[in-house]
Amino acid sequence: MSLHAALRNELGRRAKRFAELTDRLADPAVAAQRGYPALLRERGLLERCHQLEQELERLELARRQAQELLAERGLEAELEQLARLELEDLAAREQALEEAIKAELVRDEDLLRTRVILEIRAGTGGDEATLFARDLYEMYVRFVDAQGWRRELLDVSPSEVGGYKEAIVGIEGEGAWNLLRFESGGHRVQRVPATEAQGRIHTSAATVAVLPEAEEVELVLRDEDLRIDTMRAGGPGGQSVNTTSSAVRITHLPTGTVVVCQDEKSQLKNKQKALRVLRARLFEAERERLDRERAATRRGLVGSGDRSQRVRTYNFPQNRVSDHRLDHNHNLEQVIAGRLGPVLEGLVALDREQRLAQL
Repeated sequence: MSLHAALRNELGRRAKRFAELTDRLADPAVAAQRGYPALLRERGLLERCHQLEQELERLELARRQAQELLAERGLEAELEQLARLELEDLAAREQALEEAIKAELVRDEDLLRTRVILEIRAGTGGDEATLFARDLYEMYVRFVDAQGWRRELLDVSPSEVGGYKEAIVGIEGEGAWNLLRFESGGHRVQRVPATEAQGRIHTSAATVAVLPEAEEVELVLRDEDLRIDTMRAGGPGGQSVNTTSSAVRITHLPTGTVVVCQDEKSQLKNKQKALRVLRARLFEAERERLDRERAATRRGLVGSGDRSQRVRTYNFPQNRVSDHRLDHNHNLEQVIAGRLGPVLEGLVALDREQRLAQL
């Protein structure tokens, strides 16, 4: 089997660690220690690598036996034919095994998260930028609905022209984080605004941030670290918007992070939504800090999530969407209609290649 040496070595290292943990966990003294659950969890995560290495060794042995049989002098035609058929079957099984090994070596438990918070903010470009931010929001809504995922509008700040200064959406569904994590960054649009009398192409921008939503057990918010203010909601929204103090602003004192939610008429609901967004932002900040500590090369990965990085351009005159991390363009009408699958799948494949290259 022509498995790359680096991949083979990494598989062997993880399988060896699995064997070490298996022996260690069999010791009753270890079972009484505080770190026992963590060791048990680590062993569980490595079990698949152990199984794959065993399968690899079985296939390698079978290939050697078939090749030795073919090398024998005076081999009967029937046995020779069986040996060749065996090698053909082994080649197919080895190819499937190689793909399974690659998938396992780059598997990140974090990618299995099903809940994310999507934040869209208008950038440079005035009113046109807020209209573009709303277009992005509607694009993601179509994609999420097509996937059969759940979504909840956590907060929205409309503009006077019907766009969005900011929109925050909670999304839940299998594969949500794995696919949407690549959307973080700067999105740029090139088109002729409806208000442009001269027909000139206008460029405006919006930023997108996709945050994995932390569970309460993963990130505990202490009451003494929070300052919670209430106020009357502002902006369009009906007769009761400005008559009650339903809007909530939460400040996380240790970091200075501020979240405002005013979409609901209920102060309690706004507070609950604001806490969800705050927890997600703090959790993502901690993830980024750990990433910087663990690997200086993290910034080179496609999923780095840098909001200052321009990741995609939507060119309306040319009906083209260019993701600047991929080497091919996509049809703008289809992307805006929510058919993001080909773009996101291309980014997943690129991320996988980069992760394999860094093993």
